[in-house]
This record gives sequence, C-alpha cells and structure tokens, in this order.
Amino acid sequence: MVASFLAHPMAWIVGIFLAVAWWSRLVAAAINMPKIPEISGNEFDTIPTDSAGKVPRVSIVVPARDEAEHIEAALRSLLELDYPDYEVIAVDDRSQDATGEILDRMLESWRTRGEELHHRLKVVHIRELPSGWLGKTHAMWTAGKRAEGDWILFTDADVVYRADALRRAVVYAEHAQADHMVLFPTMVMKSAGEQMMIAFFQSQFTFARRPWKAADTKSLEAIGVGAFNLIRREVYEKIGSYERMRLEVLDDMRLGEVVKENGFRQRVAFGKDLLRLRWVTGAAGMVRNLAKNGFAILKFNPWFAAMAIAGVMFVNAGPFVGAAVVGGWARIGFIAALAAIVCVYVGMSWVSEVRPWYVVLHPIGTILFCYALARSAVLTLARGGVEWRGSLYSLAELREFMREHPRPIWL
Repeated sequence: MVASFLAHPMAWIVGIFLAVAWWSRLVAAAINMPKIPEISGNEFDTIPTDSAGKVPRVSIVVPARDEAEHIEAALRSLLELDYPDYEVIAVDDRSQDATGEILDRMLESWRTRGEELHHRLKVVHIRELPSGWLGKTHAMWTAGKRAEGDWILFTDADVVYRADALRRAVVYAEHAQADHMVLFPTMVMKSAGEQMMIAFFQSQFTFARRPWKAADTKSLEAIGVGAFNLIRREVYEKIGSYERMRLEVLDDMRLGEVVKENGFRQRVAFGKDLLRLRWVTGAAGMVRNLAKNGFAILKFNPWFAAMAIAGVMFVNAGPFVGAAVVGGWARIGFIAALAAIVCVYVGMSWVSEVRPWYVVLHPIGTILFCYALARSAVLTLARGGVEWRGSLYSLAELREFMREHPRPIWL
C-alpha cells in the first residue's frame, strides 16, 4: 500500500478529495433532507387560517409568453383548486402565439359560471416592454400591483396543480409562520434522456445546495423556485417587489435570496404530485433551457464560467475516470466517490421518479450539462445579450444591473 501511494501520490490526493467531497455532501443530505416536511400527508389536509383565525386570501400570478402549448392545462388546474379564497392573475406577456386568445377564451368561459366565481380569473395583456426590465419580471410586477391577496403565489405557465396543493401549502406556511415558502414540484419525465438530465440536475442540487438550511435564520442558504414561490404580500412590498429585481435573469432564485437577505422567514417543502412539471423535453431540452440561465448562473463572467465548467467535469466525471484508469490501492478513493454517487441516485429514487440505474449515464449527463453551460456563455457573448422567447436583453445592461445590485459572495 505504501509503495502504491509513492507510485501514485497525485492519484491518492485526487481520489481522497473526491471521496470526501461526495461523502460529506451525501451524509449531510441523508441526515437533513428528512427534516424538510412532506405536505401531501394527512397532517396538512385541513383548512388554513392565519393568526387572526381567518382564511388568508391568495393571489396567484401566472406570467406567460408564447405558452399556448401549456397554458390551458396549467390555468385550468389553478381554477379548479379547492382553496376557499383566491384569485388567479394570468399575464399575456407580448405573446406571438395563441396564448392571449386562449386566456381571453378561458376568461369568458369562466365568467359564465356564476357571480361567485366571476372575479376569480383576471387576464392582463402586455403589449410593450418598458426599458430596463426583463419580460417576465415586468409581467410579475404588473400582476403584483393588482393582487388583492394576503399571500402572492408566483408560478409558471407550465405547472399543473393538484386540487389540494395550494390549501396544503398555505396550511404549512401559516403553521410555520413563514414569510416565503417554496414547494418543490414533481418532475414529469417521459424519455430516458429526460430521466438522465433531470437525475444529473438533481444530483448537482444535492451536491451544491442545502435546502434544509433555508429555514435557519443564521444560515446564508436561500432558495427560490419558479414553479412555486409563495410570499406574504406585505413582505413582497417591503423587499421592493419585482421592481427591485427587474433585470434578474434568475428571478425565482433571486426572490428567495432577497427574502433571506432582509431577515424574513423562509420555508421549503416537498409535496409528491401536488405540482407536476415537465421541465425538459428530451436530453436536448436541458441544453435549450440553460441557454437563458446558464451564463447568468455563472455571473456573466467568462473566466468564472470556465473554472466552474472545469470543476463540474472534475467532480462528476473524475470518480468514473479514476475508477477505470487508476491502478492499485490508489483507486480506492475514486471507488469510494463513485459509491457515494450511486447512493445519491438511490436516495433520489425514493423521492422522485428517477431510477437508480441512471447513475451509469451520469458521465454523459455531465458532458451535456457542461456543454449547455458553455453554449450559454458563447451564445450570450456572441449575441451581446440574453435571448429568450424572441427578446434580446443587453449583456452590458445585465452586467451593470448586477454590479449595482451585487449578490452576497456566497451566492
């Protein structure tokens, strides 16, 4: 063993580093993830009340641009919620497809169902985008000004809700005295490529984030999810609303960060099948989806992007390569790291539809994910901005906004 160490000192160092990195994250997740409540159980199947004993009103904001394929199913699921007191504000953000027509048709249909339901659905059409805004943040800010609820739920136009999803979430949020709450969606995966990429993405979330720390006011960890960002209206107004985040490409994550930065209480929950979302279509869907967000995650910095991509490759492909090519006892660190990755996949299979054997495709997922990040950086730099759904947002303006509104160094 000593001879092996002397023959392969760097292999020992790299292998042990990878093993410690993966096992430390795995153990932390195994101990703490069960602390995150699962709100689909009987405990949360009741009627929510606030501190005054009344059912809080909720305003649900749904921004939509060119969402004709998804908006009707998503909106219908929201209109059929069993929550006692809520409104839905759907925003057609300059759509070039039939999104606006679908919203108008559904509005007219809903109005014929009786006076009690007459005001449940509101439709807003945005024809022009003011300068200094992203389309989505402007749409949510516009709807937020019209919201009448005690809570505002920001959600996406491709999320399908179970009838009891909102009721259970508000029960938990009020019980936990939360100011902001995130509910993780159940990912719908219809192909092997989708399973591979979602599994890889979830494994990176396990490695990089600690969602159980979001509830700890002393922790720097914060979280936000576009599918379900529920925030008290008074808190939303105190943090400056979406006007404060008008040029934030990662608007959902940033909302959670701003809530935490300002000292408000944050909570996160699981809810199996309460929300269903098909986030990617095929393996290439992840590459397309990251075209907008990938370089933003990397702070629009090419050097940081290069280092981050190299780091992702090293941490994720390293155990597989080392276990295959390193000889002797020096291989043991790589095998230990590989075992931790296998355990991560097994753990994910307990709470999602990911199958454990997809771990064998982890290296392919790594390559595609890194390609997606690199592609996002190259396209953004070549275009001079972030292009999304037919709009180009200036890279210079986005960088200037980021300089004026810096994130804490840990984010």
